[in-house]
Amino acid sequence: MRKRNFFFVALLAAGLTLLPGTAPRPVDAQETITLRLATLAPRGSSWMRVFDAWNNTLRQRTDGRLQIRVYAGGSQGDERDVVRKIRIGQLDGAAVTSTGLSLIVRPVLVLQAPGVVESYQQLDRARSAMNDEFSQQFEANGVKLMGWGDVGEGRIFSNRPITRPQDLRSVRPWVWRDDSMFGTFLEVIGANGVRLGVPEVLPALSTGQIDTVVASATAASALQWHTRVTHVTEQANSFLIGATIISKQKFDSLPPDLQTALQETSDQAHTALVRRIRRDDGRYYRALTTRHGITAVDTSAHRSEWQDAARQTRERLAGRLYPRALMERVMAAARGR
Repeated sequence: MRKRNFFFVALLAAGLTLLPGTAPRPVDAQETITLRLATLAPRGSSWMRVFDAWNNTLRQRTDGRLQIRVYAGGSQGDERDVVRKIRIGQLDGAAVTSTGLSLIVRPVLVLQAPGVVESYQQLDRARSAMNDEFSQQFEANGVKLMGWGDVGEGRIFSNRPITRPQDLRSVRPWVWRDDSMFGTFLEVIGANGVRLGVPEVLPALSTGQIDTVVASATAASALQWHTRVTHVTEQANSFLIGATIISKQKFDSLPPDLQTALQETSDQAHTALVRRIRRDDGRYYRALTTRHGITAVDTSAHRSEWQDAARQTRERLAGRLYPRALMERVMAAARGR
C-alpha cells in the first residue's frame, strides 16, 4: 500500500510539472527589477536622452537584472504628486527640480537662492561642499540622492521687454504652485504672480492668464513655452538645479551588487547630464534668439537693481527656508573661501 501511495504521489508531481506555468524555474533564472522613475522632462529632451543611455548602461552592467523605466512629460503629475507617490510606494524615484527636492529637504533651496551662486563654477563648488550633508538629510527623510543635475540658466521669458525688476509689476508672471523663492522675489519688488503647476503653464500662456515665466532655454524649448513668448533676458538671473532621488527602502532592498551597479552608473549618467545640459542650454538660447525670433533683452544697465532685489530676497528667506548660517557657509564655499 505504501508503495502504491508513493507511486501515486510521484506520478502526480511529474504530471504537475507538465502543466503550463507550473514547471520549476531554472536555479539561475533572474527576474528583472524595474525601478519606476518620473520626471517633468518630456520625451526627446536632453534629460531623457541621458536617462535612456543610463538605462541601457545599467541593463548591460547587470545582465538585464536591473533597469529603470522613466515616466516622462509630467505623466505622473507635478512634482508634489511625484514626491507623494514615492512616499507611498507607487513610484520608486524621480528626477526633480529644486522645488521637488525642497518638498523633502527644504534647506536645499539655499543652492538656488538669489545671488548665492553666480556661476557654474561656484555652483559646482557649493554642491561639492554640501553633498554629504544634504545626502544625509535626504536619507533621514527616506530617499537616496543618486546624483545632482542641472536645469540650465534661469532667464525671464516674456511678451514685453523686462530690463529691471520693477518691470515685473506690469506683467503676469508665473509662480510655481509649490515655489517659495520666486514668489518672495516678487514680493520684494512689489509684483504679483499667478500660481500654477508646471502642466498648466503652456495653456495659461496661450490664454494670456500669464505672460512671463522664469525658465532655462532648454526647459522653455522642451516644454514649448518659447512658442508663446517674444522676449528673453540676455543675462541669466539664476542657475536652476535638480537631482535624481530614489526611495531608500527600494534602494536598500536591492542586492549589494545591484546597489553598486546602480550608484556607479548613476554617477556616470549625472556627470554626463550636467555636461550636456550646460552645452545644450547655450545652444538653445542662441537658437531661440536667432532662428525663432525671440528678442534678447539686455539687463546689464540695471545690474545693481537686480543684485539688490536678490540680496533682499535671500535675506528675507534666511531663517524661513534655510538657516542663515547655512547660507553663509554655502556662499563661502561657492567663492572658494
